[in-house]
Amino acid sequence: MRSQLLFQGFVMTTAAAAAALLLTACGPSQPQAQETTAPVTSSASPAISSAAPSTSAPPSSASPTTAGPALCKAATLSAATDPTGGGAAGSVYMTLLLTNTGTEPCVLKGYAGVSLTADANGAPIGAPAKRDEATPVTDVLLSPGQAGAAVLRYTQAGNYTDCNIVPAAGYRIYPPEDTASLFLAQPTQACSNAAVGLLTIGAFQAS
Repeated sequence: MRSQLLFQGFVMTTAAAAAALLLTACGPSQPQAQETTAPVTSSASPAISSAAPSTSAPPSSASPTTAGPALCKAATLSAATDPTGGGAAGSVYMTLLLTNTGTEPCVLKGYAGVSLTADANGAPIGAPAKRDEATPVTDVLLSPGQAGAAVLRYTQAGNYTDCNIVPAAGYRIYPPEDTASLFLAQPTQACSNAAVGLLTIGAFQAS
């Protein structure tokens, strides 16, 4: 009988404990401190760029510009003078002619560089020609065989007492925008004093 009572007591105690556990589980939960955790960015996610996407400019529909004739160069020019311009007050006016000896058209524009020289390969003597700007600069298109003309004035060296006269074999001529030159044989007198200007040259015009 004692054993039975002990067993019943044990059963009741176990049941009571189970009920207490059940009530505890069903009751309100205790508040817990919240932890703020920064979201983890997956390394597998592609990066998003804020830059605007680059777009290639469409090919231009404009037709390419066709280059015009090149400037005339000394290599395809010949030089001559026409002395029929007359003279005045100790000066001689002549026409400087540059003729296109090439096979393609070319353009003369502006002023030639002109100096007196001792020979075909010699250095210039005295001052170079000053520009006479009375005639406007224009494009002079020269077809093969055509010439451009510029007024060249030569003042007699004997007009200047401080000239220091020396002989010159002719003229060294640089076409506009060219560093190569032509030699035009025409013996005359020059001034070794570079402060004395004997020559003036005008802009090229169509002949």
